[in-house]
Amino acid sequence: MERTRILALDIGSKRTGVALSDETRLIASPLVTIEASQFKPWLAKIQELIETHEVGEVVVGLPLNQDGEEGQDALNIRKYIAALQEALTIPVIEWDERFSTVQAERTLIEADVSRKNRKKVIDQLAACIILQNYLDRLRFNQNTELPAWDNE
Repeated sequence: MERTRILALDIGSKRTGVALSDETRLIASPLVTIEASQFKPWLAKIQELIETHEVGEVVVGLPLNQDGEEGQDALNIRKYIAALQEALTIPVIEWDERFSTVQAERTLIEADVSRKNRKKVIDQLAACIILQNYLDRLRFNQNTELPAWDNE
């Protein structure tokens, strides 16, 4: 069976939010939050999710600064990305995650979710936003064809 699902990770210092696409790569859904732990148990949980959900690609949110430059957070996440690329046999893609947590927070506030409950799901929702943006870009790229230039 072809592995068509995509897993997204919003890696933070305390938690990692995880989201999963459907088989058609149209819809992102929050999946789970992984509490921070040592790297090996964290990686084992990611690998388990990849196998369980037949994932064919992993997207990792890269926290760029507002000006698009990489700060210390991005450099830390790059270490995770490098380790994932080494450990996994499927593609690991970096994706600009600027404002995903802010957008997730606003969405939860607008939905009148209490501060206590927001803390439980914000990382999953941020991963979901990252993944949905990535899926939308994939779909846009598939639907956009360059015009045929007439060289005459």
